[in-house]
Amino acid sequence: MGCCDTPGLMPVSTAIETLLNDTTPITATETVSLINAQNRITSEDILSPINVPPFANSAMDGYAVRCEDLVATQTLPLAGKSFAGVPFEGDWPKGTCIRIMTGAEIPEGADAVIMQEQTSVEGDNVTFTVLPVAQQNIRPMGDDVKTGDVVIPKGTLLTPREVPLLATLGIADVPVMRRPTVAFFSTGDELRQVGETLGKGEIYDSNRYTIRAMLEKMHCEAIDLGVVPDCPEKLREAFLHAADIADVIVTSGGVSVGEADYTKDILDQEGEVGFWKIAIKPGKPFAFGRVKGALFCGLPGNPVSVLVTLHVLVQPLLAKLSGHTQWQPTIQLKAKAESRFKKSPGRADYQRAVYRLDENGDLIVGTTGNQGSGAFSSLSVANCFAVLEQDRGHVEVGESVTIEPFNAVLS
Repeated sequence: MGCCDTPGLMPVSTAIETLLNDTTPITATETVSLINAQNRITSEDILSPINVPPFANSAMDGYAVRCEDLVATQTLPLAGKSFAGVPFEGDWPKGTCIRIMTGAEIPEGADAVIMQEQTSVEGDNVTFTVLPVAQQNIRPMGDDVKTGDVVIPKGTLLTPREVPLLATLGIADVPVMRRPTVAFFSTGDELRQVGETLGKGEIYDSNRYTIRAMLEKMHCEAIDLGVVPDCPEKLREAFLHAADIADVIVTSGGVSVGEADYTKDILDQEGEVGFWKIAIKPGKPFAFGRVKGALFCGLPGNPVSVLVTLHVLVQPLLAKLSGHTQWQPTIQLKAKAESRFKKSPGRADYQRAVYRLDENGDLIVGTTGNQGSGAFSSLSVANCFAVLEQDRGHVEVGESVTIEPFNAVLS
């Protein structure tokens, strides 16, 4: 154990490794129409059924020529036209040229296209101001994609970058993985629904809104089971029902010291506990295990802790479960601190921060203020986490800091 390791707390990297080792990707697949394929994950390699382009075509508006015809002369009579969707047909006499537009099929025998800006036209005669180079301005068949090419590997999340490619290939139906189903609920007698009047000692349940929003950004089927009171029988019922309908159970609250007995008893009786406490701030009381066949992630009750643990710990688990083999962890960058960051050694600290480029083009980062685990307002103005290492103390102005710009889940 290192000098700054906290007894009983698992390092973040070890926790993630454990989560991933205990997660088996979903194998169930389905086929969806291309219009519904965005944000789905491919269940097999997608092969191109055609060449792109499917025929040699012009990269310019201009004139298709045979290079040999322009050796002795610079003027050729016009023999016809080739437009996109209306190719030139018929005999093409030697010593002539064909008017051609961008994307139009190259007439058989042509070996160059001279752009119209390098010509002058008088009636049906075209004078060329340059001599052509073989194959100039011609896009050959299959120049972009060839028949049989793997255009999208298995395990790829389909985004606005990939969907148009499939449309270009004429692919109408796409094989995809079944989405993970995640049942979630909050625990606590003090929680009230948004819109209700708060009584003494009561608070609004914001955590389910955080969880739903992030799960949907993670491309899961989110099932909201509401708020479960601090009652062993109700809690057991909620866990067993969630395990019957979902791949993953996510809860908020009920896993802190003094609150964990009900949850731990249920896990001991109906499943298993993998680990309970993580060396992370905010979010130390994070529980992982199984209930029947479902994975269980027990998040803390504080609002910022819920978001941080979902982002850091649950996100990679769900990526693996969904079959998203192309998923990458959030990018980390180095920035210079323009404000002081308070920290005690012992836990990796994900502080809310704002990064920007200064007048010299250097990356700098500053705190958003209150870093309390219930201070959500400081998160709403952040655009990154300042990730302060487990053994690190206070960060002074000018020191180097690791930052994680918010990815698509948080933006």
